[in-house]
Amino acid sequence: MLKIKLESIKLAGFKSIDPEGQTVDFGDITVFIGANGAGKSNFVSFFDMIRYMMAGNLELYTNMNGSASSILHYGHKKTPIMEADLHFNDGGAKYSYMFKLAHAATDIFIFTDEEFGYRYNWERNPVTISLGAGHKDSKFIEQSARNDAMRRLVQTFLKNFAVFQFHDTSREAKIRNTCDISDDTFLYRDAGNLPAILYAMSNNPETNKYYKRIVSRINAVFPQFEDFVLEPSKHNPNQIILKWKDKESQYTFGSHQISDGTLRFMALATLLLQPPEWLPKVIIIDEPELGLHPTAISRLAGMVKSVSRHVQVILATQSPRLLDEFEPNQIVVVDYNDKLKCSEFKKLKESDLTEWLDRYSLSELWDKNVIEGNP
Repeated sequence: MLKIKLESIKLAGFKSIDPEGQTVDFGDITVFIGANGAGKSNFVSFFDMIRYMMAGNLELYTNMNGSASSILHYGHKKTPIMEADLHFNDGGAKYSYMFKLAHAATDIFIFTDEEFGYRYNWERNPVTISLGAGHKDSKFIEQSARNDAMRRLVQTFLKNFAVFQFHDTSREAKIRNTCDISDDTFLYRDAGNLPAILYAMSNNPETNKYYKRIVSRINAVFPQFEDFVLEPSKHNPNQIILKWKDKESQYTFGSHQISDGTLRFMALATLLLQPPEWLPKVIIIDEPELGLHPTAISRLAGMVKSVSRHVQVILATQSPRLLDEFEPNQIVVVDYNDKLKCSEFKKLKESDLTEWLDRYSLSELWDKNVIEGNP
């Protein structure tokens, strides 16, 4: 069965991206690099916006991000409309989804245009279907529900953009505390239901091999770790908390006895090594290298490459060590143009760097600002 893929996104008027717009091409793996404030996280947040839109929750996303005006580039007075144009390919056909959102008087968004397009490979001209204007939530949802399979395919794909950020590992973080043992449908963006996902995976004969692979990867970067101890709470059998067993002493440690970096690696390994049928369509991870030892970063890159056989992966990173694990044509450099006051995105081409790569690594070229992406 052919796998639908994201080919490109043109985005204009969204946060740090100006109304002229920027186009980014995507492969199986796409790695955004750039300085703090360059706009990497802004582009990542666009995937969140799409996911909310496809669930009929655009207004909720808008409110969570302040207002429509705060999402528009330098506010609605400078940028009254934002626009996005997404393109997809499943090997036999190409699809597109375009929308324009205008600032409304109550500081929410109104669609001024929304379109779905497709073209089979043997056809010359694409078919464009207007989804109307003047609505507050995407018409793609209801149109896909009652119309052809192509629109359902693309809408399902868009619903399965999944953004993950495992930064919060404080004592109060959800990942360190109890969760509902039945909360195992998918891994949350903050891994707050990590023990429930692992419990479900380990107790299913069809998925236990994936659980064992996760345990093996964790042991490779955390040698004293032998296995998780995944048991319902004695006080409440509907609750579970993350515990692990020490290899030498067999002592059981609690979730608050795991270092921040190790806990993040546990979440990353579970996300990237879970059964293929459990995976989201596109995995987006913001700063996955945070708190990881160089050896763990290398293991992380290996897991990314492995999972990219099943789904697309998008990373936003500031790690030179992680950058060196990938090929130039997988890298998108993000710079902030101080003169134009906007983010700019440039995909690297290996052919442009041939002479440099004979002598230097990608991280060295980044440090020297040959590929740019520095403050």
